[in-house]
Amino acid sequence: MSEPADGVEMINGQSYMRDAKGNLVPLENVKPQHKLEDETVRKIVGFAEELSAQISRFRNHTFADLLSLTALLAQEYDSQKGGKKGNTTFQTVDGCRKVQVQVSDFIDFGPEIQIAKSLIDECLNEWAADSRPEIRSIVTRAFNTDKEGQINKSEIFMLMRLEIEDARWQRAMTALKDAMRITGSKSYVRFYRRDQPDADWQAITIDLAKAA
Repeated sequence: MSEPADGVEMINGQSYMRDAKGNLVPLENVKPQHKLEDETVRKIVGFAEELSAQISRFRNHTFADLLSLTALLAQEYDSQKGGKKGNTTFQTVDGCRKVQVQVSDFIDFGPEIQIAKSLIDECLNEWAADSRPEIRSIVTRAFNTDKEGQINKSEIFMLMRLEIEDARWQRAMTALKDAMRITGSKSYVRFYRRDQPDADWQAITIDLAKAA
């Protein structure tokens, strides 16, 4: 049986509301402030569900339109529009509207990362006082796991950008690269506008926390 829209169930001609334990509570025994809170939350969540469904449809239509456009352009020019990993920018003729599609990879690390950590530790122990404290700090942050048990990927990438000639460090960086696993990807679409072609781009946000 589906949940009643107003939270009130009619049973044998009597009105009830279910509490958090699933018990039926006679409507007259529910405090007025709790009824008002229930009504307000149901109304807001109802609007949120409608908006979520609308945004989902908008996203699907957007990607479908852009894929159709890309297919047409590929057919016209015998080439695919888009950059590395499918990142693409579409823009109006006047240069005042654009849509960007960005593809982000989900990266995880295999067992080689433990070899990399061991080699890095060897370097730091041997360098001792000669090693810059900021390098030790980056290493500590990189291999500290968060509450999900994941290592800090941004700090790992920062380690890989350091230019250190030590052969063990270089082997460690190779081990880090070998440890990287692309476990999936996700496409994001972003929208921008500006009043003049030489003005700064302004993002058109569909993020509730950032909406004006």
